[in-house]
Amino acid sequence: MKSAIGVGLTIVFGGCTLALGVTQLNGKATGVNVAEQLAPSRIVQYMRDRFELPDTVKVDAEPIRPSEYPRFYQTVVSVDDGKQKRASTVYISSDARCFVGGAIFVLHGATNAEVVRCVRDATKLPASTEITVGTFADSVFPDILKAPLTVRSGSKAQAGELFVTRDRQLGILGVVLPYRRDFVEHLIDTRNQPSVGPADARVTIVEYADLECPGCAAFHKFLETEFLPKYGNQVRIVFKEYPLTFHTWSTVGAVANQCAYQADPAKYLNYRSLIFGAQDSINAENVRDRLLSLGDKDGLDKVTLAACLDAKASLPRIEASVREAQTLGVNKTPTIFVNGRIIIGVPAAADFYKIVDEAMAASDKSH
Repeated sequence: MKSAIGVGLTIVFGGCTLALGVTQLNGKATGVNVAEQLAPSRIVQYMRDRFELPDTVKVDAEPIRPSEYPRFYQTVVSVDDGKQKRASTVYISSDARCFVGGAIFVLHGATNAEVVRCVRDATKLPASTEITVGTFADSVFPDILKAPLTVRSGSKAQAGELFVTRDRQLGILGVVLPYRRDFVEHLIDTRNQPSVGPADARVTIVEYADLECPGCAAFHKFLETEFLPKYGNQVRIVFKEYPLTFHTWSTVGAVANQCAYQADPAKYLNYRSLIFGAQDSINAENVRDRLLSLGDKDGLDKVTLAACLDAKASLPRIEASVREAQTLGVNKTPTIFVNGRIIIGVPAAADFYKIVDEAMAASDKSH
C-alpha cells in the first residue's frame, strides 16, 4: 500500500555521499569489493528490487564507466516491457554507497542564491517558478549537507530536500537512494527494537509495516505460521512501525504496539498479531477501546497500556522509525530488508525463501 506523496510537480530531489574510495563505516573496514558491487548484474538486480520490475520486464545495464563528474561512475540501464524500451543514465558513487537516477550538476558558488540559480538552470524551470532553499545541515550521508527545498508553481508546490557536497561543488537532482547493502544495514537501527531470533543470526530481516495495511497483515501471518517454523533461530526479524498518513488509526495502533513493547517485550509479537487479526473490526472511533481489549487478551496490564497510549509515550520511537524509513526511500508497506536487500510489497513465499537462502549463503561465504 503506497503512501500519499507529492502535489503535482514531478521533480524529486536527493543527494549522496561522494567520498572517493571510502570502504569504511563507523571507522571499521568493511572489506567491500567495490568492483563486485558495480557489476552490471548487481545493478540490474538493484533496479528490479527497488523499482519493482518483474521478471517479465527485460532489464540490461552497460558495463560501468567513469563519468564526467569526479568520484562518480555511470552506466546506461535499459528497461523493456515488450511494448516500449527506455534507456536512462544512472550514476553510482565510487564507494558504491549511493545510486543516483537523475542529473548531477556543478555548483559555481556557495551562496543559496547560486544554488537556486543552478537548480533553475538544471531543471529548466521558468522564471515564474519560485524556488526556496532552507538552511543546510548535516545529513546521514558522510560529507553531504541537506536543506529543505520547495518548488512552487502557481497553486502547486513540491516540498523535498536538496543535497550538496560539503564543499558546495556538486548538487544532485533526481532519485538518490542507498545502494550498497552493508550501507543500508548501517542506516537501520536494530538496537532496542522489537524482534524475534538471535542478535547474531546469519540473516537479519527488517520489516517496515503499517498495522492498517492488509498486505502487512498477510505477510505477518506468513512469517508466524510458515517462515519462522521453517527457519527458526537461523534468522532474526526486526519489526519497525511505518504508519501511513492517510490511514485513520494505524498511528494509534503503532503507539499501542510500541507501548506493549516498552511494558513487556515478550508480549509485543502476539499483540501485533492480534491487532493485525482484528483489522476489520477496528476504526477511528473505536480504536482505543479495541486496542485496550486486545491488550487485555494478550495479558498486558490495562492501566499501564491505557496511560502509555493516552500520553502517546511511545510516539518518539515511531517517529524515529519513520525518519529512518524515509532515509532508506521507503514509501510503501510492507517494505522488507534482508541483509540490506530491499523487497517492496508482499513477496511470494518461494521468492522470499530464495532471497533468504541467498543471503545465508553470502553470509557464510563472507565469514
